[in-house]
Amino acid sequence: MIDPFDDTYFMKRALFEAQTAYEQGEIPVGAVIVVNNTIIARAHNLTERLTDVTAHAEMQAITAAANYLGGKYLHKCTLYVTLEPCQMCAGALYWSQIDRIVYGATDEQRGCKAMGTTLHPKTKIEGGVLAAASTELLKRFFVEKRNLN
Repeated sequence: MIDPFDDTYFMKRALFEAQTAYEQGEIPVGAVIVVNNTIIARAHNLTERLTDVTAHAEMQAITAAANYLGGKYLHKCTLYVTLEPCQMCAGALYWSQIDRIVYGATDEQRGCKAMGTTLHPKTKIEGGVLAAASTELLKRFFVEKRNLN
C-alpha cells in the first residue's frame, strides 16, 4: 500500500513555508512538525521581521507544536525542515526530545552535523529529501540579494 503522507509530502509543505519566507524577504527556510500524519505546526524564518536572530523556522515550529500539544516535549513528532538545522536549533530540538528530524538541503558550514552538535539519543535524523528544490530556493534568494546590493 502506498502511503500518501510520506516524507516527500511533508517536505513539500515545508517548502511552501520556505517560499512564503522568500516572498517576505526572509532567508527561505520552512518547517512543519507532524504527529500521526497531521501537521501541528507550520513556520518559516522570521529573523528580519522580528529583528530576532533566534527566530529560525525550527524555533518557531517548536514553539507552535509545544503550544498545540500543551507540553514541552515533542514525543512521536517529526520535524520537516528545508535546511539542515543549525547548532542553536539542534540544541532546542535536543531539549524538545523530538523523535525525528528530516531536512532537505545540507548546510556544509553551519549545519548541526558539520558543527558536531549532539542530538537527543532517541532522535533520528536524515537529510536529502527534496534537497535540490530546497537548495535552488536558497541559492536564488542569495543571488537576488547580492544583485540588489
